[in-house]
Order: sequence, then C-alpha cells, then structure tokens
Amino acid sequence: MNAAGASSARSTEKPTFQELMEGLPVLGRCGDWTVRVSGLSTDSRRVLPGSLFFALPGLRSDGHAFVDEAVGRGAAAVVSWSPVAGIPAVAAAQVAEPRKVLAEVARRFHGHPERALLLAGVTGTNGKTTVSTLLRHLLQSDGSSWGLIGTVRYHLGRRSVPSYKTTPESADLAGFFRQMADAGCAGACLEVSSHALDQDRVHGFRFAVAGFTNLTRDHIDYHGDLQAYFAAKRKLFDGGTGASPGVCAVNVDDEHGRALAAACREHAAVISYGRAAEADLRAEDVTLDPLGAAFNVRWRGATARFVSSLPGAYNVENVLCALAMAAGLGRDPLALAPAVADFPGVPGRMERVANGQDYHVYVDYAHTDDALRNALGMLRAITPGRVLCVFGCGGNRDRGKRPAMTAAVAQLAHRAWATADNPRRERIEDIFADMRTAPGGVANVEFVPDRREAIALAVAEARPGDCLLVAGKGHETTQEFADTVVPFDDRQVARELIALRRGRAS
Repeated sequence: MNAAGASSARSTEKPTFQELMEGLPVLGRCGDWTVRVSGLSTDSRRVLPGSLFFALPGLRSDGHAFVDEAVGRGAAAVVSWSPVAGIPAVAAAQVAEPRKVLAEVARRFHGHPERALLLAGVTGTNGKTTVSTLLRHLLQSDGSSWGLIGTVRYHLGRRSVPSYKTTPESADLAGFFRQMADAGCAGACLEVSSHALDQDRVHGFRFAVAGFTNLTRDHIDYHGDLQAYFAAKRKLFDGGTGASPGVCAVNVDDEHGRALAAACREHAAVISYGRAAEADLRAEDVTLDPLGAAFNVRWRGATARFVSSLPGAYNVENVLCALAMAAGLGRDPLALAPAVADFPGVPGRMERVANGQDYHVYVDYAHTDDALRNALGMLRAITPGRVLCVFGCGGNRDRGKRPAMTAAVAQLAHRAWATADNPRRERIEDIFADMRTAPGGVANVEFVPDRREAIALAVAEARPGDCLLVAGKGHETTQEFADTVVPFDDRQVARELIALRRGRAS
C-alpha cells in the first residue's frame, strides 16, 4: 500500500481513487481515477458528495441497479461487479470480487487501523454475544481499554452506539477500528457471524485469536444446509478470510468443534475447552442454581474456583470460551476468576426481570431449538415449581426451524404460549401452521398472535416457585411487521405486567 492511502484517515488531503485501487485486480475501468475520495458507502441512500460507492450483489437486489442514484447524490467513483463502461461522469472499476476489494480499500482509506489492535473474534450458533462481552470485560480488568463489535452495542473507545448488525460491512468495520485505535484501545472483541464470513466482511483482517462456541441448525434459509453453514464458520479458522488466526479456541464438547480443532492443529495453535477430559481448559465440579453457577477451572495442571452470575451449563461453556480466548492473548485464565465473578451479564441473555414477584422471570435471545433446549433444560433442573415459556418463530426465515423449536418447548416447558416474534412479511397464521407440525404434538402450547397478550397470560399463570422464560428477542426493543417496526421490549413489557398483576392482587 502507498503512503497516501496509509495516511488518508488523518490527512486533510483525501486519497485518490487510483491510490485506493493500486494493485487490485480490475476487469474494466473508465473515468478519471485521479479524483479524490472523501468516504466509502455501500448504500446509495447514504452517499455523500465525494464518496466511493460499492455496488455489491445482494440477496434481493443488485447494487449495480442503484449506481445512477449514487452518482446523482454526488458519488465520485464506483466499484461494481458488473461492467462499468456505461457509467457517466465518474471514475469506475469493474472487479470480480467487490466485497474483498471493499475490505482492502476500507483498510487503506482508514490507514490500516487494525494493525494497531489485537483482534479477538468469536463465531458459532449460540453464545457469541455473551462470550465477546465477557471477554472484553476480562481483558479490561487490567485497566486497558478494548472495543466491542456485536449484536447489542458497538463500543468504540470514546463512545458507544447501538448495534445495527452483528458484524457490519468491512467499510464500517475499518472505520470503527480507526476510532478504537485513535482512542487508545489495545484491541477489539468481535462477534463474527456466518453471514459476515460468507460475505467477506472480515476479509484480510487478521485475528490474534478466534473462538468457536458450537454449531446447531440456524440460517439454513441463507446457507442452504448445515454443511454450508459450518463451511462459512470454518473460514474464520482455516485462512478463508485471507489470514489465519494466531490461536484457535475451540469447544471440544461440540462434535463440530472436535472436527474443527483437529483441522486447526495442522496450521495454528489450539486451545481446546469444555468439560471433556481431553480439553486443555476444562470445567469440573459444576453446581448450578437460579442465580448462576460455581465450578472449578483446570488449566495446565492448576485449578481455581470460579463463581458466575450467568445461569446454566451452557453459560459455563461460554465462560470457558472467553477464558480460552483470553489465554490465547497471553492472559492467565485462572487469575481471571475475580473478573468473572464481577461480570454483570449481557442485556437480553438470560436477563432476570425482578419486580417484587415470588416467581422467576428471564428474558433470553434463544431462537433455535438447541438454544431453547439448553435454556429450558437448565431451568427445569433448578426450578422447584413449573417452567413456563413464551416464544415465537421469525417470519421470512428458515421454516424448518419452526417444528424443531416448538418441539423443544413442548417437551421441556410445563406450559407454553407460542406468539409473534418478528413476523416480517409473513402471516402469523402461516408461521403457526409450521409450528403446529412439531413432532410429539403441541398439547401444552397455546397459540396467541399478540406477544403482549401471550406474556400477560404467562405472568397470570405463574405461581410461587415457578419460572417463566420469555424467549426469542432478548435485548431487542422493536418488532418487525411487514414494512413497519414498532417498539416492543420483552423486559419492559414483563416488568409492567408483573406490576399490574401485583396491583390487582393488592
């Protein structure tokens, strides 16, 4: 990369299109490449004068169809995977892999901020948010500052903003890393989604440590089958992102994790974790209760006792993953026991809702059959009374998940209320029809289209000693109906309904 590209983020003189594209494979070109670029955009609606617009192929539309809009808004240059000879008045390049080019150009435009940061990325079906948030908490226990990119929030060093995507596009990611580096962050903890890996959003970013939690059925509507889904996850570990991680932290209690760990050992250092005897970092003597867990962690012949406010055996695995990743970054995992004990939890991840009631209420993001089985199975083991559950299945997503999710709830909850999650453009009656095909039947499941009403029915049903799980949306504060997004927060709604029931009783 040339000097102009490296200094572009801090220089008053912006890089030229030629400098940003130097050495990258180009199939076709037109226009004046000496034009200067003042920003990057993948959304024609966000183009500002002087922007470089990347016309990316998408699931529902081709970004090339929006080139005229981008040019009309003042784009100085365009990169597209379609021929660019007909684009008027701006510099343009046709490339075969626009997302990989975007990732490289983004790093150049922002002066390669990732070189000043240690990157720790975690992937897997469940647990990414808990692991990444906990890992940041552990790493900051020595007084250093770490950024966070994930489902709930982006912590960028000097500021924190709500998340809009688990793993953002590489253009935004490089900009976030620039803010972290300028704020003096030592590194960044990232959730890395399968979509991000498949779409090259982290291409070329080298991770000091990569963690794998587990793999169960999810996003099959996008990937096609479980094998393709796993192949996308593997890219974080096998060099498929353009750079292999320094250390791989892998859950060997998971069958896909065992296969991944074996493959990783051929080209990288591996820290295996779990409860299995062969795990490098393992949990022993685990005890669980409604308020969390206590367990021993064994590492390199030594043992320490850990106490965590995160309930459930699967959260023990999440703690182990964060500890293994911390070890991959050179920390002593056993010395982090006090920091684990201090961790307050993650919004919407087995978050307790307490409003003076004599039964437990948890709100969780569980939206796969495996996550529901883990959550409900854990609650069955620690609840003296009944386990109640409110849940739903998202619209315009993998229909095959719906019977499996419903079967998990029907088998493990004493009573359940199926309701709307994010129906999007799909009729709730059609979603319910898929859910009713659950193997084993749905005799203990009541179908209630309105989510607030479903939660109200569950709260009214709860008795002393019972536990109610409101699953599926977790930290989310809205519901999606077709083209409409309405405010809805399971935690707030549950808190209001608990207070309303207490008021009526008094």
